[in-house]
Amino acid sequence: MSSKKIGTKTASTFVIANMIGTGVFTSLGFQLVSLTNPIAIALIWLMGGLVALCGAIVYSELGSAMPRSGGEYHYLSVIYHPIVGFMSGWTSLLVGFAAPVALSSMAMSSYLCNIYPALDQKILAMAVLTVITLFHAIDAHVGTKMQNLLTTVKIAIIVVFIVAGLIVAPEGAANFDSVGDFQWGDVFSPAFAVSLVWVYYAYSGWNAAAYISGDIENPQRNVPLALLSSTLFVIVLYLCLNMVFLRTTPVDEMVAQIEIGLISARHIFGIQGGEIMGILITIMLVSSISSMVYVGPRVVVSMGEDHRLFRFLTKKNAKGCPSIAIWTQYLISSVMLLTGSFKLITQYTGVVLSFCALLTVAGVIVHRHRFPDAERPYKTWAYPLPAILFCVIILWTIVYMMYNDYVETFVEGRQDAPWTMILSLGTILTGAFFYWVNKLLETRKKAAESIEE
Repeated sequence: MSSKKIGTKTASTFVIANMIGTGVFTSLGFQLVSLTNPIAIALIWLMGGLVALCGAIVYSELGSAMPRSGGEYHYLSVIYHPIVGFMSGWTSLLVGFAAPVALSSMAMSSYLCNIYPALDQKILAMAVLTVITLFHAIDAHVGTKMQNLLTTVKIAIIVVFIVAGLIVAPEGAANFDSVGDFQWGDVFSPAFAVSLVWVYYAYSGWNAAAYISGDIENPQRNVPLALLSSTLFVIVLYLCLNMVFLRTTPVDEMVAQIEIGLISARHIFGIQGGEIMGILITIMLVSSISSMVYVGPRVVVSMGEDHRLFRFLTKKNAKGCPSIAIWTQYLISSVMLLTGSFKLITQYTGVVLSFCALLTVAGVIVHRHRFPDAERPYKTWAYPLPAILFCVIILWTIVYMMYNDYVETFVEGRQDAPWTMILSLGTILTGAFFYWVNKLLETRKKAAESIEE
């Protein structure tokens, strides 16, 4: 079985590839439904980046103190109780990676089908997802090589997009006429909080290196390095990219649209050049799909090593790939892809993942209290301020999302049920249910073994 580890460069590419994906090329359209002031938009992306950076700082300490693959699943199991870790791992299995894989596949096919309308979106999305999964399920080494190449191409495309967007005539210059109308009260509005969920989803993936600590060389050093450097790099790219979107494209063309990158590219490069850039953006989304297909199953493997119910998911092939876990995630992603709504999955994913991250970041304070003598090769800068800031902002967005879900259902009647709330609670509660099922299986197994002895 292969035991080849990955270095800091490859770990960083997985973080960057996880972060730069569907969110930054789709979420601006949904933000513009409620907010159009460029300063408010910039602050949303800056605040989202600050949240991600605070999270990365804290995860760096947790990852160096507990260097094992699994991310939140492993951290929460140690810090609080195995049931908390199990529910987080269950969430990662259903939502953490399977849902973003489905969303990236939807966005990728939406971009390409906008250019070539004759293509079928769902068939195209399923075909690309299947091919990528095959690569990662056969040979982990081939998968990491492919990831490095795709991420390099992704960064190059974004840099070209930003530079070109700053050179061309500012067709969206009128978007900046409202700059003087910005009020700080906008930052505390429900629209800002809901938009921040979209932005936080765009930044999700900043913790990718923590999920594969067991596959990284010298994780105590390289996990913090990969987390922090990649997060800072992506914050700069996101701010520049969104200002280019606003500079080059009239707001009314972007409101509630998914293909923001393609719409803006047509203004920057012309219709034909824009379609070429749209194709390149689909390649970038393929990189995101690839990264999440690689990272997600490592969480499931960690769960399988600890819990009998998921033991079958730990099986690896001759090349060291957790093939059963990879194909399990593929099946879940496929179901979401074929049946789900892009907006609903994004909101639901954002809330559940935010809650798990909230518990984990708060856990650094609990961990220091419970394990004061634990070795910490890396310690949180300005402790505990990053943890407190992260928790306050994330809790604020979760509360507003639940409130918004209630208003849209029971006050405005725009949806027939509070789906974000139902799906979020359902995911967590089914995790608790399967934890107790697993406990029952383990108890019976131990009883049977004691009788045989």
